[in-house]
Amino acid sequence: MKINNIGSTNGVNPYKRQLDKNESIAKASAKKDKVEISTVAKDLQQTSELTKARHEKISAIKEQIENGTYKIDASAIAEGLLKFYKK
Repeated sequence: MKINNIGSTNGVNPYKRQLDKNESIAKASAKKDKVEISTVAKDLQQTSELTKARHEKISAIKEQIENGTYKIDASAIAEGLLKFYKK
């Protein structure tokens, strides 16, 4: 008596299916991550005029402190504190 294969037996082998599954996962994970920075964000990273002015003011104050010519204006500090707490 002869037994003939009926139909396809490719889907029956679980090892072959697992191997195919692992290969498809490896192909999917081969993609690289990509980061894009918008032009607005790039503009925000650039130093602004305000930042430049602050750096100049800080360097001038540092120079005055090193020379010993820096004077603290108590009335200006008091006015600033009053404005802050009155808001």
